[in-house]
Amino acid sequence: MSQSYLGVKDGCLAPCPKSPNCVSTQTDQKDKRMEPLPFIINTKKTKDVVKSITQEMKRVEMQDEAENYLHLTFTSKVLRFKDDVEFYLDEESKFLHFRSASRMGYSDLGVNRKRMEEFSKRYAQKYESEASS
Repeated sequence: MSQSYLGVKDGCLAPCPKSPNCVSTQTDQKDKRMEPLPFIINTKKTKDVVKSITQEMKRVEMQDEAENYLHLTFTSKVLRFKDDVEFYLDEESKFLHFRSASRMGYSDLGVNRKRMEEFSKRYAQKYESEASS
């Protein structure tokens, strides 16, 4: 199922499709919802941390970068499927929002959720280390 857009429109990332191959911090669909993450100090520091964490992950490529937005693609190892991962740094709320979705297919066997849970765990560790310093 294709998504309607990439990027941020009116402060929101694209909605998740009905298929189970997407997670987002901005969806009302309970099975796809994840919690946004608090900023680390400011927009620049938060963005630097996001870039640092994602660069450590496998088969990732930066597609687009703006002041408050990042778009990356992750490619599966065997079948070479691409997933779009977007980060929106919401200056107003001071939250990092994200969306991770498969470009094609119906089920992703939980890959997008696992990826973003791992990202969130690493982000929380960086957040804690910054808060304690």
